[in-house]
Order: sequence, then C-alpha cells, then structure tokens
Amino acid sequence: MLEHGGRLRRAAEHYGVALADWVDLSTGISPWAYPVPPVPEAVWQRLPEDDDGLDAAAARYYGSAEVLAVAGSQPAIQALPAVLPGRRVSLLAPGYAEHAHAWRERRPRLVDAAEVEGALDDSDVLVLVQPNNPTGVHFERDRLLDWHARLARRGGWLVVDEAFADNTPGHSLVPLAGRPGLVVLRSLGKFFGLAGARVGFVFAPAEVRAALAEHLGPWTLAGPARWAALHALTDTAWQAAQRARLDAGGARLHRLLQDHGVEARGPALFQYVHLAQAAQVHEAFARRGILLRRFDDPPALRFGLPADEDAWARLEAALEACLNPTMEPR
Repeated sequence: MLEHGGRLRRAAEHYGVALADWVDLSTGISPWAYPVPPVPEAVWQRLPEDDDGLDAAAARYYGSAEVLAVAGSQPAIQALPAVLPGRRVSLLAPGYAEHAHAWRERRPRLVDAAEVEGALDDSDVLVLVQPNNPTGVHFERDRLLDWHARLARRGGWLVVDEAFADNTPGHSLVPLAGRPGLVVLRSLGKFFGLAGARVGFVFAPAEVRAALAEHLGPWTLAGPARWAALHALTDTAWQAAQRARLDAGGARLHRLLQDHGVEARGPALFQYVHLAQAAQVHEAFARRGILLRRFDDPPALRFGLPADEDAWARLEAALEACLNPTMEPR
C-alpha cells in the first residue's frame, strides 16, 4: 500500500496530539463539503441501480455522456492497465503515485514535465494528472490535444486524471470523450469535499467503458454514494459558490506562503513547495498539530486549504515559527 495524505489517527498517536486538535492540510480535499441531504431508507435497503439519473447528471456537469461511474477514480486507475493495450508507457513524475504503481508490470518510463514531448513518440500510453498532483504543473489544452492526436494516430492512448480540474472546467478534455485513444478520469472527492463517498467517473470510448465495467463487476458504486453524487452534481448554485470560495482560498494560501518567503505553485485546492528541509519542516508543523503532505523525491511539501480562521491563524503562526532564513528551496 502506498502512502497518502490524511492519516490523521496515525499522526495523532505518533505525535501525542489529540485527534480533535489537528489541522489537517495533507490531503488537497476541500475543507468545505457538499451538504448531502438525508439518505432515504430505501436507498440503504435496495441494491444500487444504474438508471437513477446519476449518469445524466454527470454528463451535464462534466460535459460528456461517454461516462462510467466508479467507486472513486482509484478502481479505474488500477483496472486501466488490464483494458488498455500498449507496451511502452510513460508517466509524468513526480505525480500521483498510484498511477505508476498500477502500470508497474510494464516498467513505465517516468518523465518530468519538460521531458513529456520527447517521450511521446516512444510511448503507446501517456498518463498525466492535470493539474498535476502534487506539483501543480498544468499543461495547455492545445498541447494535450496535440499529444492525444499524435498518440491516437498510431493506436496509442492519452490518460488524463482531472481530479483537481473542477475549478477550471474550461481546461477539461471531458467534452472530447469518446474519441479513440482518450481516457479522462474525474473524482467527486476533491472539489465537492466528499472523498469518503468514493465516487468517480471514467470518460472513454464505449469499448473501454464496457471492458472496465466487466472488470470491476456489478454494484461498484454504493447506493448512498450515488445518492450523494446525484445531489452534488445537480446543485449548480452550490457549485458556483464553492468555485469562488476555493479560488479565494487558494489565492490566500499562495499569498501567505509567498509572504513567508516560500515559492509555491498549485491549483485552488493546494500549494506545492520544493524545500530542501521538507522533512524537518513537516516534523515541526506536526509537533504543532498541523499535518502537511511530505514528499521525499524531490523533497517537497504540499499545503491544503485551512477550513476556518482559527486554522489560518495556526498555519501563519507555524510558518513564522518553523521557517527560517537559512532554509533553501530545492
């Protein structure tokens, strides 16, 4: 099992800080969750039904009816190597580690953002996160379309994980779903703050969706999760307010880090910082009850959004106490 953010109980035990006293900035999940209405008793009692309107709601929200609902994007990430052909696989690195883990049997080539172009003609499958998690790297849509066209012309595949794309819907490739050689993954967890519901969507040609559905089996997405997702995807007023709130929070976090001499980059939901002393800073913050996401190769930290003014104040105090002028960016 790979390491992920959000292991708050483990951190509480390790550092001796009560669970309720933590500020968890480690996940990149919105601290403001969609307020799911009470789930009717019948939803708990009946098996999930795929004609409940969820696919139509997802098509309207994301921009394509070429959709398969799954239990978060993770099952799709794990299953895609079983349904996509291609021996030569390239993955953006650093990136969401589950992608490389899923493709490990094909010995994928790991490339940084500057190397993707050079690797394309030697790749049958290119896997990207857009915007990238954790680095925040963002590729222009026209460049992605060019890469997809070049791969598709020779039967290759572009796989784009858009887990953090909700605040910039105009950049999404989902409206092009159904084209040969294109797979786009989306997740309800980050923007809607509903990671515990485990809801995701795969946008891909019909044959890929059918193969994934066969591989994953029936009832992959629980009925209450479908209920929550249906309401979240159709509440356009809440979505507009959430987008504005996250944009403001992301800009505030970026300014706060910059004001403390930290160069940061990222989408609305997180900021990524290269820092040679990442391990030491992570430890210092944890001892103050603030959990960050630490990366070792290269050494870096990811800061998620504080949920309220108390959490903002604690973050600012920790930055003042735990950073010093001798600390250097990587």
